[in-house]
Amino acid sequence: MLGSTWIFLALVFLAVFLLVQGMVVPVFGEAKKTRKLLVARLGAVATASGKDDFSSLLRQKYLKQLSPLERTLETLPGMERFARLIEQSGSTTPAYRFFILSLVLGLVAALLGWSLTRLPYCALLAAIGGFCVPYMKVMRDRGKRLAKFEEQLPDALDVVKRALKAGHPFSQALKLVADDMENPVAREFDLVFSEVNYGGDMRSALLGLVERVPSVSVIAMVTAVLVQKETGGNLAETFERITGVIRGRFKLYRRVRTLSAEGRLSAWILALVPLVLVVVISFTTPDYLPMLFKDPMGKNLIAAAVVFGILGILWIRRIIRIQV
Repeated sequence: MLGSTWIFLALVFLAVFLLVQGMVVPVFGEAKKTRKLLVARLGAVATASGKDDFSSLLRQKYLKQLSPLERTLETLPGMERFARLIEQSGSTTPAYRFFILSLVLGLVAALLGWSLTRLPYCALLAAIGGFCVPYMKVMRDRGKRLAKFEEQLPDALDVVKRALKAGHPFSQALKLVADDMENPVAREFDLVFSEVNYGGDMRSALLGLVERVPSVSVIAMVTAVLVQKETGGNLAETFERITGVIRGRFKLYRRVRTLSAEGRLSAWILALVPLVLVVVISFTTPDYLPMLFKDPMGKNLIAAAVVFGILGILWIRRIIRIQV
């Protein structure tokens, strides 16, 4: 009887999973496909211009300035990609320092989890959580910075468009954005202008902008500029069209955020209900919870509840996180 119940629950879960995928993938698959197409086209341009070789040379020069221990940590698998994420978040802290901080936090969390529960898997989960804290902080800062850049980009392109119509060259228009606007868009456009002003190639400078700010709007802007430089045309009109598209995407994104607010609220409620129940029960019936924490079966149930709760939160977050 118990086996039949588990099979039934598994089938229900599978049916709900397939239903959700059937609704989400057809609606939002086209946006991901368009993003991949833009990235592929820009990647071909970057390969043709030798941007990857240039980045590798900069990386090697940076590694030579480090001590042997720092160089060993910096060359670990995945550290180059993590360093790129740190750069995109706007931080100047080296990646190996975040790695050392992650190790320290993971060790402290493991010791704390073991001292509280005396369960190996709880200590392991605590260690994984502590180790991931710096990474989550970097990703949070990166998301906030990219969102602010996307919000400022239409105004920056308007400045570039007006400067081009007034007869300024494209590089000088970038300098006007850097002087008149705030960070992060001012800093990024100033980096592009500085690279061009000191003798760099415009193509490499724009590809560097995409590497530092990997958003669909920036990819579309850079692609339009590079195509215009090869084929000719009115760059001011191109920027005017791109600005309209970006503002339309931004309005749609805000509308999607509004429509998905109920899902986010549900995720918060589902995540906080167990904690609220623990607090309420500890005040109403103080003798009830110690039995759950002292009994081995109760500890296993708590660990299972935490694991499944985290999986549920991640799954809800995946459903309501819609890319526009």
